Amino acid sequence: MYLTRHQYDRNQRWALDGNLLPQEFNLKFFLQLPKNSIVDFLKSFQTKVPANDSLIAPIEPDQEVWAAGVTYALSRDAREAETEIKDVYTKVYNAKRPELFFKSIGWRTVGNKENIRIRKDTTWNVPESELTLIINNKSEIIGYCVGNDVSSRDIEGENPLYLPQAKMYNGSCAIGPGILLADAKELNNLKIDIIIFRNEKKAFEGNTNTSQIKRPLIELVNYLTMEMSFPHGVFLMTGTGIIPSDNFTLKKGDLVRITVGSLTLENIVEE
Repeated sequence: MYLTRHQYDRNQRWALDGNLLPQEFNLKFFLQLPKNSIVDFLKSFQTKVPANDSLIAPIEPDQEVWAAGVTYALSRDAREAETEIKDVYTKVYNAKRPELFFKSIGWRTVGNKENIRIRKDTTWNVPESELTLIINNKSEIIGYCVGNDVSSRDIEGENPLYLPQAKMYNGSCAIGPGILLADAKELNNLKIDIIIFRNEKKAFEGNTNTSQIKRPLIELVNYLTMEMSFPHGVFLMTGTGIIPSDNFTLKKGDLVRITVGSLTLENIVEE
């Protein structure tokens, strides 16, 4: 089952498998349901009215996107190489407690075909292709979407304490194209691909697999929800295992295409 969010003039509508759900449906209420009841609930709401093609980010304006860092060995190695403050990322990678940070609020999150941005005060910016979990208010993983955790590597490399500035700014968080409902065990072996086009030519491509994530997905969820409640659910990016070379940086006009499993998210870097 596949949930998408669509723009209709000044209103937004959710759809299930391409058909509109009733106007009153919203994801915040949906993510208050126990996992074992969501299929029957959605079937009872389904209509036969086709949705339009105007996809927007599959998140309500006041929902939160969080992220986990240094969950792949390649990410650990790249972070160690970019910073003068050594060992901090290796220690996080090997530690019992994962790195977790706030990424975006729903209204600041962009969707498929919408523009992402790079900061004006940086020179080294990269996309980060990530499996993004959708979690209900009972800390259950109910599905996933694609995430792009756009990041300024030079800012974080200067000092790890600058991570919020490297990670959180307008246009730095993209998710979509929709939400594919799935069991957590189905997410442990998904292929992740990224292709970046510049002037209609491939400027970078890479791939990894969610099986390379060091920590069990439920462990990341448990730490996130250990001392914080999310009454209307939460999105969790699970880290990147694809790192462009040190001489690569995003440029305005680049097209970033990320595929996780069967879902593909595309964004252009804002001119």
